[in-house]
Amino acid sequence: MPRPKKKITAQSKKPEPGRKANGMGSLRQIIRNGNAYWEGRFSVKDPETGKLKQHSVSGKNKTGVEKRLRKALVEAEEGTYVEPSKMTVGQWLDIWLETYLSNVRPYTVLNYTQHINNHIKPTFGKVKLDKLNTHMIQQFYNDLGTAHENKPGLSPKTIKCIHGIFHKALQQAIEIGYLRSNPTTACKLPKVERKEVKSLDNEAIQSFIKAIRGHRFEVIFLVTLCTGLRRGEVCGLTWDSIDLERGTIHVNKQLQQVPGQSGNFRLTPTKNGKSRTITVASFVVDALRQHKVRQTEARLKAGPNWQDEGFVFTDEVGHRLSPNTVYHNYKRIVASIGLPKARLHDLRHTFATVSLHAGDDIKTVQENLGHATAAFTLATYAHVTEEMKQDSANRMDQFIKGVFGA
Repeated sequence: MPRPKKKITAQSKKPEPGRKANGMGSLRQIIRNGNAYWEGRFSVKDPETGKLKQHSVSGKNKTGVEKRLRKALVEAEEGTYVEPSKMTVGQWLDIWLETYLSNVRPYTVLNYTQHINNHIKPTFGKVKLDKLNTHMIQQFYNDLGTAHENKPGLSPKTIKCIHGIFHKALQQAIEIGYLRSNPTTACKLPKVERKEVKSLDNEAIQSFIKAIRGHRFEVIFLVTLCTGLRRGEVCGLTWDSIDLERGTIHVNKQLQQVPGQSGNFRLTPTKNGKSRTITVASFVVDALRQHKVRQTEARLKAGPNWQDEGFVFTDEVGHRLSPNTVYHNYKRIVASIGLPKARLHDLRHTFATVSLHAGDDIKTVQENLGHATAAFTLATYAHVTEEMKQDSANRMDQFIKGVFGA
């Protein structure tokens, strides 16, 4: 693993004959193999060893070399000079992924790795880390959003995600002395358009409830619709998280696929790492009571084959349900009632929309959904609150007309 770059400070010394003092720098023209270029040299003192070390900057343009030499001398005098690294961007990204993401969730690490291997490394993998600049990275982002032949450009949201990963990796390089500044900071990103939230209207809700009646996943769909739980959260529910007497559900985990292992799932903390408790409607509690009775009957029928893992929603032998299985069953149901484009996540949006229309305050809805802030909830369901404002204005209009007999 490459050693961190050392900060070096300028060392003043009496000038020797024929050369300038250390720390002041010297400039000369060199002709080699018929080609001329300019070289600026300066000596600085390594604070760890106390020894002088010579550095140089070079180029074909004298003015450019002079400018770089002056900049390096100022940084050396101020103690901010960082010796250029021979490490490539690809080498640093590999180190960052392996060494600096120990506190990041495995699924997130997998996401980072895929974006780095698919997008960042193919473009910058062989570029020297200290040669990166804002212009080349900006052009990279621009190209990502541009369609090429039969390949569409990436969405603004995906580009923003790639930028976030690149920025974090380079920021870490700054903290350990491999870079002086982060070239991604000044880049301009495409605007991310917030997708319109789609929820089921009253007619669709009625059709959906009618369609799931008697279905083996009836209760899991009903709980999702009436609590706003995410797919992984509802599939990860365990009976010790449900208080049937108080009518509450404690949400503190989710069922998530193990990165790189298709079909293999495990329980992990919720999306934002925070738990929440939801008070549910009485008919949902009744449905869960009846579901528990049926599960007990299934356990007796399965006998020793029953896998007692504590999950609320299981198959015939007690094994947890795959979120993918739940999703595919949902898609078949909504297609049967004429809503083929409806997503399982739309049940969560439906819960939020119905809650707001019912008069729940935004803070309550935020906590039930598990959003980080009420501002995010408000922004996500802004169209609902606008409708509510209009309804309020209409009610006031009717009131005024009644009072004045208009």
